[in-house]
This record gives sequence, C-alpha cells and structure tokens, in this order.
Amino acid sequence: MVNAYILIQTEVGKAASVAAEIANIPGVTSSEDVTGPYDVIVRAEAENVDELGQLVVAKVQNVNGITRTLTCPVVHL
Repeated sequence: MVNAYILIQTEVGKAASVAAEIANIPGVTSSEDVTGPYDVIVRAEAENVDELGQLVVAKVQNVNGITRTLTCPVVHL
C-alpha cells in the first residue's frame, strides 16, 4: 500500500468546492481546505505507485478549479 499527501493550489475562491469534490474520489482518505501556499491538502492511498499516479493524473487533476498539484509519497524510515 502506498500513501501520499497531495498538495493542491486552486483558482481563487475554489478551495472549498475542490476539497469537497476530491473527498468523493475512491482512494482519497481525507481532503481539507487549508491556508498557506497550498489551498487543499489530500491524503490518498493506492495499491502501488502506478495506481497512485493514475489517481492523481486521471482523477484528482481533472477536478475543475485546480491549477497545480504536488504529490508527496509517505516513506517509512
């Protein structure tokens, strides 16, 4: 299982609607709008890195109002 945080920048005024829409995507375990350099932080899980990439590119990045994403896989050191 691969877990990751996806940091999202949105168009002005779109953070709440983006967070709500992403929360309904299978594989997303949490989605919250925040303040700071990013507007939404998502926690997601997938079976492997390829599935994680498909989740981000095919589903998350297609949500209307997103301008940029940064995916940060969780590592266990």
